[in-house]
Amino acid sequence: MKIKRYVCIMLSCVAFACNNSPKENQSGATDSRDTTEFGGEMDGKAVKLYTLSNGKGLTATITNYGGRVVSLTVPDKNGKPVDVVLGFASAAQYRASTEPYYGATIGRVGNRIAKGKFELDGKSYSIFTNNGQNTLHGGKKGFQDVVWEAEQSSDSSLVLRYHSPDGEENFPGNLDIKVTYTATANNGLRFDYEATTDKRTPVNLTNHAFFNLNGEGAGTINNHLLQINADQFTPVDSTLIPLGKQAAVKNTPFDFTTAQTIGSRVDQNDEQLQFGGGYDHNFVLNKGRKYGLAATVTGDKSGIVMQIFTDQPGLQFYGGNFMKGQNSLKSGVKDDYRTSIALETQHFPDAVNQPNFPSIILDPGKVYKTSSEYVFSVVK
Repeated sequence: MKIKRYVCIMLSCVAFACNNSPKENQSGATDSRDTTEFGGEMDGKAVKLYTLSNGKGLTATITNYGGRVVSLTVPDKNGKPVDVVLGFASAAQYRASTEPYYGATIGRVGNRIAKGKFELDGKSYSIFTNNGQNTLHGGKKGFQDVVWEAEQSSDSSLVLRYHSPDGEENFPGNLDIKVTYTATANNGLRFDYEATTDKRTPVNLTNHAFFNLNGEGAGTINNHLLQINADQFTPVDSTLIPLGKQAAVKNTPFDFTTAQTIGSRVDQNDEQLQFGGGYDHNFVLNKGRKYGLAATVTGDKSGIVMQIFTDQPGLQFYGGNFMKGQNSLKSGVKDDYRTSIALETQHFPDAVNQPNFPSIILDPGKVYKTSSEYVFSVVK
């Protein structure tokens, strides 16, 4: 395949971090029709990197290893391109990372399942427990660790598909998943998820991008402004499993109904914050399951504004509390404590065991279908 010179230059920068500071090491636009080797082979399939662009300043690179967003470049308030997603330079680095979910498509069931157990149609299922006594993000080998089939038909869109066989990670049913990534005309990155099954099975798909709107390696996210369209959240126990109820955010550190800096209350003496080491909680979106605005984040240095739209009922806000600087990112810096946030559109954690939560059970003959978009602008 013929690869344009400037594509090669961009990929060299990704692979070798360009030996630049985080401010200098920003990805530029590339030809999205080119696919490039990103990590050799895994499970007998080529691991590649794909580039999407909307032609208006937004460029995303995505790998079919785990359906991961590797980088997402948007202009800041001065028009300078900034890579706002944390990632690695190769598939091997993703596999070796102490944090396995960077940028990944998460499934079959995102978030936690209490003690790795649930019952469905009179049968008990046990899933590998990889988060203390609980299952997190699909078990031992979730969708972040598989190589997806890829098809790119335009500069702005990529389709990834994966067949999850009956019994994979002990979940019932053959599940066929399709995820479409689109660089949209309104300067967004959109995720459209579809899935079908031949047996009743739980499904809760999301993307686990880690964001720093000042740029990868730009330091703490505690000074980012965050607003979440949620009057309630789901309190958790000490293992971060929801208690099965919804609680008002008013007069608590979880009240982001008006914009607050992320770090302004994160160290308060609050039991819920102590359980999560900070924020690692699901917010009950006011809009319910209608498509609408879930959250708005603003980078304090870059002036980049990210609005999240979704038809999902929940948003998991994770504030980087377990980051320990153990991994070197594509810009060459470490993933230090609270230097990124994840905002995952989703159904509620442990929904498969919580009858009061919206159901995540997919029936044969039905289509799981959900959409989320991360839209970027700058402060006016």
